[in-house]
Amino acid sequence: MMTEKVAVNDVLSSVNSLITLCEYSIEQANNKNFRDTLIDARNNLENLQWQIYLISKSKGYYVPAAPAGEADIEQVKTAISK
Repeated sequence: MMTEKVAVNDVLSSVNSLITLCEYSIEQANNKNFRDTLIDARNNLENLQWQIYLISKSKGYYVPAAPAGEADIEQVKTAISK
C-alpha cells in the first residue's frame, strides 16, 4: 500500500533524478536555445523540489540535519583553502 509519505518521497526522488539529468544535458548542450530551455526546466524543477521539501518537512516526513557548528564550518573552510 502506498502511503502519502511514500508517494511524496517517490515524487521527490523523481524530481531529483530529473534535475540531475537536466544538469548533465546542460553541460552537453551545443545549442544556445536548447541550453536555455534546459536551464529554465532545471530552475522550475528546483522550485518544485523546494515546494515538495516544504510539504514533506511540514508533515514530518523529512527531518533536516542539524545545522553545522562553527568548528565544522571552519574545518571545511580550511580543507577547501589548501
